[in-house]
Amino acid sequence: MARSFQAFLRECGFRTGEGVVDAWTWRKGVGFLTVVFVALTAIWRLVEPYAHRQMTPQTPLFDWRVFAAYAYLLFYAAAVLFIGISLYNLSAKRLRARRLPSGLAGLVPLATLFWGAARWLQPRVADQMSSWWVVGLDALLVGAIVWTVLELGFREPRGLVPR
Repeated sequence: MARSFQAFLRECGFRTGEGVVDAWTWRKGVGFLTVVFVALTAIWRLVEPYAHRQMTPQTPLFDWRVFAAYAYLLFYAAAVLFIGISLYNLSAKRLRARRLPSGLAGLVPLATLFWGAARWLQPRVADQMSSWWVVGLDALLVGAIVWTVLELGFREPRGLVPR
């Protein structure tokens, strides 16, 4: 099991953006990253309520649940950044195989970070930031994901004749 997992990670090549991958390997790698991201996000959604507490004279100074929630938040933030970097590397390889600029690989991670920032910020500054910004970033993210999946996951490399 461990050997096959290591072979899978080596095959998908998350560590570097050099080289090329085919559509099947790209889909397999993105599927793996998506499953990891969804699992970590589900855990955060369970832990998040413990990150909010009111400080009153009756509450203790240290609450282990709040500490654990923020410790997980640090781990979660680092993992999300690592997943974004891995997605970039994997997509850059696929874009290179498609003979497209590898800089387009950052489209989905960047759109996701802007989307997440807008989702977090808008409720806190609703009088300064219209909810239409969030809707616009929703559309941008969906468009980036759809284009990336269609272009990298299902199209053949340019210049090659399908068999």
